[in-house]
Amino acid sequence: MKYSLTVVLAAALVAGCTRPPPPPSGPTPAPGGAPGARTGAPAPDGAGAEAGGDAGGGGGGGMRAARPRPYASVITSEARSRRGMFGVHQVGDKLFFEIPRTELNKDMLLVGRYARAAATSPNLPPGQFGAYGGDQFTERTMRWERNGNRVILRSPQFDITADTSLSVYRAVETSNYAPIIAVFNVESYGADSAAVVDVTRLFTTSVPEIAGIRGTIDATRSYVERAVAFPDNVEIEATQTGVPTPAGAGGSAPQGPNAAPRLAQSVLAHWSLVRLPETPMMPRRFDERVGFFSINQVDFGTDEHRSAQRRYITRYRLECSERREGNLCYPKKPIVYYVDPATPDRWKPFVRAGIIEWQQAFEAAGFKDGIIPGEVPANDPDWSPEDIRHTVVRWLPSTTENAVGPHVHDPRTGEILNGSVRMFHNILNLQRSWYFTQAAAIDPRARMLPMPDSLMGKLLQFVVAHEIGHTIGLQHDQIGSSTYPADSVRSPTWVARMGHSPSIMDYSRFNYVAQPEDNIPLEHIIPRVGPYDRYAIMWGYKPIPGARTSDEERPTLEQWSRMQDTVPWYRFSANNEYGAFGTQSEAVGDADPVKSTALGFRNIARVVGYIPAASTRPGEDNSDMRELYDRTVQQWSTEANHVATMVAGGTVQYKSGSQPGAVYAPMPAARQMEAVRFLNENVFRTPQYLIRPDIASRIEAGGMINRINAAQFRVLNTLLDDGRLNRLLEQEALGRTRDLVYPLGNMLGDVRRGIWSEIGTSRPVIDPYRRELQMDYLALIDRKLNPPETPAGATPQPQFPGAPRVFPLSEDAKSQLRGELVSLRTELTRSLPRAGDRATTLHLQGAINRISDILDPND
Repeated sequence: MKYSLTVVLAAALVAGCTRPPPPPSGPTPAPGGAPGARTGAPAPDGAGAEAGGDAGGGGGGGMRAARPRPYASVITSEARSRRGMFGVHQVGDKLFFEIPRTELNKDMLLVGRYARAAATSPNLPPGQFGAYGGDQFTERTMRWERNGNRVILRSPQFDITADTSLSVYRAVETSNYAPIIAVFNVESYGADSAAVVDVTRLFTTSVPEIAGIRGTIDATRSYVERAVAFPDNVEIEATQTGVPTPAGAGGSAPQGPNAAPRLAQSVLAHWSLVRLPETPMMPRRFDERVGFFSINQVDFGTDEHRSAQRRYITRYRLECSERREGNLCYPKKPIVYYVDPATPDRWKPFVRAGIIEWQQAFEAAGFKDGIIPGEVPANDPDWSPEDIRHTVVRWLPSTTENAVGPHVHDPRTGEILNGSVRMFHNILNLQRSWYFTQAAAIDPRARMLPMPDSLMGKLLQFVVAHEIGHTIGLQHDQIGSSTYPADSVRSPTWVARMGHSPSIMDYSRFNYVAQPEDNIPLEHIIPRVGPYDRYAIMWGYKPIPGARTSDEERPTLEQWSRMQDTVPWYRFSANNEYGAFGTQSEAVGDADPVKSTALGFRNIARVVGYIPAASTRPGEDNSDMRELYDRTVQQWSTEANHVATMVAGGTVQYKSGSQPGAVYAPMPAARQMEAVRFLNENVFRTPQYLIRPDIASRIEAGGMINRINAAQFRVLNTLLDDGRLNRLLEQEALGRTRDLVYPLGNMLGDVRRGIWSEIGTSRPVIDPYRRELQMDYLALIDRKLNPPETPAGATPQPQFPGAPRVFPLSEDAKSQLRGELVSLRTELTRSLPRAGDRATTLHLQGAINRISDILDPND
């Protein structure tokens, strides 16, 4: 069989706090004799007396030989002890692990999270935040081994594998030599030759694989707070204090007389050390057609004439019990999510509702109550939200407008061990702003701040449900909203049954396409767990009877994946080579972005009119007015961007090797040209309804031109993206039929004529908004033709994992851009004598000179 273990974290009973039992009767060994676990206990196999001793252990060649001592002289009567997977003993300021022989050479997982941390710090620039309680700082597989009277702590890796019965497994094994984290002298031996080691330094000094603070940890200001043992895990908490690097010592301490002092920083760190069980969960093979997170392994034991990449999805372990309800079974161990007691009381019911919302998806996989909310024990001092056995929706006092849903999984099988939804307090402000800009046109409750708690709670529930989706294994499904017909999201019956997007994992926020006259019930304009989510959970979690291996599951999984052929909203894509079309963020109805964006613009024109009344309150300043105004303009540019991605875009359906048809289907040329016409007429032409002098006079002395221009430039930058220009050339070169080819030269010409439309009139007059946009058009082309030099030693920007490949702009495309500038300079020179006012004359002259500088930068 292949070397593969997994984790099941069973709910463990709390062991009582006890002192060690009295030593058994028997003679005390003479010095230099066999070391005893307790007085009179037999020595472990291979253990002998060694000269010297080292209570804390050490590293490198300077480590002194171990001399185990009698148990009672190490674990004294003053010890505070707990017994479970290990014995843990706190003796004074020292922490000892008593490691049974049965726990040696077993793989474990260490997860470190902050129990308390500094959200702000004098060492951080203003406005920059540090860590929060629950933030994870380390995750590492570990293995305890004994070598004579020493215990070695290793961190094995599992990236390469092979069947243990094959000869090649020996090569894999010799290539997986696990690095050593620490070496400890055995201080004593407990019952059954359990090695007692002093592990204090793991948690109070700068062990980089474990430390909660990067840099130097001051051991004199760091100490173990508590340690608790359970049957399958050990929980440790310690205060660690980091010492700033002195100036001139190679660190980044601030310099100069006015530099802010760098102070020490302390955290209360919590580590969960969990045994990985010997009975593995069978992993499920990954399929790009269904959006699960995954782990990667390289298998050297296949019949292929190369090493084989093996990917397995990340998922919780759900197994049916004997208890059933109709066609559903209750799981032996359901997925339990706890609501952080620190969550504001008024939001707790909505957090619970976000958990319960996923039950319907697990019913599609055959489980009744597969996921449930748990109750935090009121008076259990050993219960901790950082304990890896507890998955918690945490509430963090942060101005960050975000929420995240990380999870911890077994690196060998992908089994999810723990999820951690993290709700930053100001996610409420983000939801408030989104809902105002996207839904105020159809929901009167959004037209006055603050919005009612009954509404804000529903918005919060949506965020919780989305982040829980990540913690149960799901990626973002950005293609979902593009698989619904654009007209359907305006249908009350459709959205009641299907939602306005098939997946809560899509970045399809609130239904901004729906119009007031559509009369859609307000509860149906908020995202919810949808058809794709139920399908994906079924695909990833439903048991497949009779399948004994991951490969035996594949025929059934293939059948389930083929359901996408006839049900388009079951399809998945987080990113694709079409440069975002079909995987739009923040999109609704993007099967037809032109139609949907036109409808969205209608609503934005309404929403702008609601800003003064919604944001003006007696005694308050105008900051809400500024925020709502700016975010409404941002929403406008977001919706406009969906149209820009139609150019050189297309549709995507991932397929296996035996599925017929194309994976990538380009957008028809007529639809691409329609998109450019829409942008020229509705985006690059100044949107007058966004210009509100009554609002501007309340919030600023100036800035309207920059506000509108920034929104337009964002769209222009998307339209002239290097990858998009390259793809237009590619589609032309492939010789596709004429109805699919929108030549790059045609597209560039259409954009140029739209942005510079005034110069084609008999008496051109160009207003300040258009003048700014036109000069930005030239600046953008200048950066493409004459990019700035990369500074020596600059680090390339990291590419987002899974993002499409990025190629530099082709020389052919650059030539066509130069040709556009030559044509534009000719037209500007011809129109200059006809300019209708002085500002336009100066603008045209400046543009002509700018073009000459771009084309001949060295003159």
